[in-house]
Amino acid sequence: QVQLVESGGGLVQAGDSLRLSCAASGFTFSNYYMTWVRQAPGKEREFVAGRGWRGLNLYYAESVKGRFSISGDDARSTVFLQMNSLKPEDTAVYYCAAARRAERLPERYDFWGQGTQVTVSS
Repeated sequence: QVQLVESGGGLVQAGDSLRLSCAASGFTFSNYYMTWVRQAPGKEREFVAGRGWRGLNLYYAESVKGRFSISGDDARSTVFLQMNSLKPEDTAVYYCAAARRAERLPERYDFWGQGTQVTVSS
């Protein structure tokens, strides 16, 4: 049974930091491209960051470059998203997702977590 379990969301103020975690199980972690995707109210899902096995193929959305960092613990099938200098426009539900290929199209991703809410107040 495939599972992606996110944790670490919460309510913070602008300028604060948060670290999200995603624990994966039920599939071969090394064969998948791990991503973070977010969805704000009334908006479409947006690719945020992606990471391949051993940290290859790191990609970031332009809106988070220099502020967010994706990393992972391959031995534990876990991926993280360090979010610094948070802005109110970062408010969204953040999802962990797995894809067979390194691409930035959420509609092509295979597995999804249930999401964790991040709210940034001004």
